Amino acid sequence: MSESHTSDALQVLTFDLHGETFALEAGWVREVLDLTTETNVPGAAPFVSAVINFRGRVIPLADLRLAFGLERSAPTIDSRIVVIEYDLDGAPTLVGLRADKVHEVTSLEVAETEDAPRVGLRWRSDFIRCLARRDGDLIVVPDLNQIFATKGGATGAVIQLSAA
Repeated sequence: MSESHTSDALQVLTFDLHGETFALEAGWVREVLDLTTETNVPGAAPFVSAVINFRGRVIPLADLRLAFGLERSAPTIDSRIVVIEYDLDGAPTLVGLRADKVHEVTSLEVAETEDAPRVGLRWRSDFIRCLARRDGDLIVVPDLNQIFATKGGATGAVIQLSAA
């Protein structure tokens, strides 16, 4: 493995959701947390139905499983919350994302990624930024812009509630 990194590689944090491997850009990740106390937000959409306390700040907790039409599952000993800083509506925003298991920070070669096919996937292809193969496994890189834009009415409501 080369120690030099070029712009042809994407540094990502890999994690599992419902038995599938997903990846987020490592630069967005602020911290990986053990499960913590959640506060449900009445009237919020299931995608972001709770908030958590992160270092004294109240942040929304999103469940990408629900965005991809997967079932919500009970937490396990491996469950984690990945806190990311993501640009929502032009402002850097902290968001917690549920993960069934967090693996590692690794590189995905851009040349080895491909666009999601428009048919044949069980998920909405517009929610997938790209697909990558590594060691025979398929890794899904979600398009958070599209997910938050589509499901984001609730995200905005949670952020406004948390700022109050």
